[in-house]
Amino acid sequence: MHALPDGWTPGGPLDAGTLRTEYAERPLGTDVRRPRFGWVATAPGYGATQTAYQILIASAPELLTPESADVWDSGKVTSSRTVGVEYDGPPLTARTRYHWTVRLWDGQDLVGPWVAPEWFETALLDEGFAGARWIGGATDGAPLLRRLFAVGGAVKQARLYACGLGYAELRLNGHRVGDAVLDPGFTDYDHTVLYVTHDVTDLLQSGDNVVGAELGRGFFGLTTPNAWRWHQAPWTAEPRLLARLVIEYDDGRTAEVVSDETWQLTGGPTVSNDLYTGETYDARRALPGWDTAAFDDSVWAAASVVDGPRGSLQAQAHEPIRVVETVEPTEVTRVRPGVWIVDFGRTAAGWTTLTVTADAGTAISLTHGETVADGNVVAENVHVEGDRIQRDVYIAAGTGAEEWEPRFSYKGFRYVQVEGTTQRPHVQLRVAHSDVRNVTRFASTQSSYEQFDRAMRRTILNNLHGIPTDTPFMEKNGWTGDAQVGGPTMLATLDLARFFTKWLGDIRDSQAESGQLPVIVPSSGWGFTDLSPATEWPTVYPFLLREMHRAYDDERLLHEHWESLTRYLTWELDRVEEGLSVSVLGDWLPPGYGSGPAPEDRRLTGTAYLYRALIAAAEIGDLIGKPHDYRKAAADLSDGLNRAFLDRESGVYRSGDDPDYRQTSNAVPLAFGMVPEGLVPRVAANLAADVRARGFHLNTGCLGVGVLLPVLTAHGYADVATKVALQRSYPSWLYWFGLGADTMWEKWEEDSRSRNHYFQGTVVQWVYENVAGLRNLDAGWQRILVRPDARDQVSSASIRTDTVRGRVAVTWKRVSRVLSLDVEVPVGTTAEVHVPSAAAADVSAVPAPFAGEAAYVDGYTVYTVPAGLWNFTSRSA
Repeated sequence: MHALPDGWTPGGPLDAGTLRTEYAERPLGTDVRRPRFGWVATAPGYGATQTAYQILIASAPELLTPESADVWDSGKVTSSRTVGVEYDGPPLTARTRYHWTVRLWDGQDLVGPWVAPEWFETALLDEGFAGARWIGGATDGAPLLRRLFAVGGAVKQARLYACGLGYAELRLNGHRVGDAVLDPGFTDYDHTVLYVTHDVTDLLQSGDNVVGAELGRGFFGLTTPNAWRWHQAPWTAEPRLLARLVIEYDDGRTAEVVSDETWQLTGGPTVSNDLYTGETYDARRALPGWDTAAFDDSVWAAASVVDGPRGSLQAQAHEPIRVVETVEPTEVTRVRPGVWIVDFGRTAAGWTTLTVTADAGTAISLTHGETVADGNVVAENVHVEGDRIQRDVYIAAGTGAEEWEPRFSYKGFRYVQVEGTTQRPHVQLRVAHSDVRNVTRFASTQSSYEQFDRAMRRTILNNLHGIPTDTPFMEKNGWTGDAQVGGPTMLATLDLARFFTKWLGDIRDSQAESGQLPVIVPSSGWGFTDLSPATEWPTVYPFLLREMHRAYDDERLLHEHWESLTRYLTWELDRVEEGLSVSVLGDWLPPGYGSGPAPEDRRLTGTAYLYRALIAAAEIGDLIGKPHDYRKAAADLSDGLNRAFLDRESGVYRSGDDPDYRQTSNAVPLAFGMVPEGLVPRVAANLAADVRARGFHLNTGCLGVGVLLPVLTAHGYADVATKVALQRSYPSWLYWFGLGADTMWEKWEEDSRSRNHYFQGTVVQWVYENVAGLRNLDAGWQRILVRPDARDQVSSASIRTDTVRGRVAVTWKRVSRVLSLDVEVPVGTTAEVHVPSAAAADVSAVPAPFAGEAAYVDGYTVYTVPAGLWNFTSRSA
């Protein structure tokens, strides 16, 4: 607990806000048997701390008092914990809504108020799908399934639990159920299958009702031959549905409708659907009203009971994919008769809507791509068979103005080529991605830094579709190396607690019996021998677990993955040769190497990334009390790397077969703490000298790009880092933007095959941590470092981040040599603030009596402060 000066007390009792259960606000349907609770503690004044909490859970909000709480009363628990507080009451009942509240005690043992209650609802738990069966059947289009049933009496509540594979659009009485798309989430279906809970109370009507579903293929039933063999995945099958509708009446009765052979089936107007090739929709086959009770389904076939996937059913916990924005075109150009190119002015992931008036049978195609060449939208994918890529085809019904959008595929694109109509097409962009929260806002007088932030944020979001993908245009695969280098920036930008928890489960599901992990997750089986072993890729597993703990203080995640993690690291260590880890990928796509890595020895980065993974695993083991010897194994790898690649006389890491100096080969050992202590200054100086010699250009690929600028800055070369960041000629980020980029690209070259790829955009982490000056140092933001140490060519910067402990904000502004620094520290966090200055006497703090003693270290006056709003002014910055 942070000690308060004599006579200093917070300005009021502690309150709590932002109540969440399993990181979600009001989760509808959780299968977690001991859910965890979290809140943000708030108080006016300075130095407030939480010393205890009390949680009440009841079956109704009016019962949330210590005298009447009928589910659980935690009692007063002495603890400063505000996240991951685990339920410890009687077993929870399936399909039940629980209400909860909390109150807090502060450092003076003063109790705050009970806060406004929140709720969570359990899903099926051990009850499962009861009598529901998987159903499907052979059809000549995307299957339509429906079931007529009756409702008699006043309905208290109704829940529809459903899993349609690969995707399902659920319908009830003519209305779409929910607003999620491409749902449920993609998994390794041999291990885990996700189902979704829907509140359909308001969609039911007295008398006859119809529940229905249209099913898409997704990665469950993908058929187009492709390099990653998704068409040959062990689970590959035709679409199918599992559903259970539970209706509770006011009088206590319960009725159920479950998927079985009493459902009716037919092929719908979606003739084909594929994640890579697109969709064909024949509007002449549409069946208006098929999802209503009045529709005559007498010619439909009976659904067949089919085998379900092998994976265990779990309630979907991560955010669904949603359409988050609709965008109008910026330009529509007729390039030749019947051919139009639509420019949306931005690179996105999603699809287009089409509104058209045409004769029956008219086929209108929409081809989506990121670039235009020779009067055509470029839509090529060498990894997928056939010449149809990202192309939707709409066949008109001839009924007047017709509007359509696809349901079972998404594309990466900026441009759409529309063919088959002489009329100027009316199309809109529907931006769709996992609906995660933005948590960070950044601003600066250096507009290029703001441009980096916008582009990286957009690129990350464009690659979140239930898994973190590499590109929505080319592959749509969960490359582990991309998340490895991008993870810290992603976690600093967005709330990914639920999203990455889900994907870490996918990693565990993908593990082979040997302990090996593939380079893409999920995997059809591809990536164990294809482009593998590549140590720098699957070592994301321990690294991301540690980063999740750092961001969200999530200890349960560490316990759940420890056994799989240790099996994986055993596999990695067993293949170490002469102190080095063999890797086939290395620093992917540096400048001038547009199809792979530079000629540097890939064992260098492979060994370094395994070293960092072992250090992360050692920290995890310490946290959860598991014995290990990972630090010794890491030390052996460090020794091996330095023996093989470090020229001690010159202070340079180099490969025997590579005559050039590689910035990645030197920046990575510096960043990971592998350089012998006495040689650190020389290795760093050589790195800075190489950057200068190249005219302040980088020569890094995806592994080195994220560490280069932070390493330069940490070793006193912030001016060099800044010149690299603001470089405008090739290779650089501003080179891309000079070519019209609005997202990060895969390659530094103008002919980059993907223009929606985040792994080269990790400069944003440096912008946040070194320009704005905010760094998270400890689990759940308990300790932060404020140190704006990259201030060249910028006169102000600000960042604010909504963490699990509340709002953290840093704003600095410099006028001449006077720098003003404002810092917002939430309850439960301690900030170490480094104020640039020539001497400690040049710095003043407000409120002065409460800032404590300051130290002066290497050009910074250093304060350690608790919760509160702080201002520091330096007269010699």
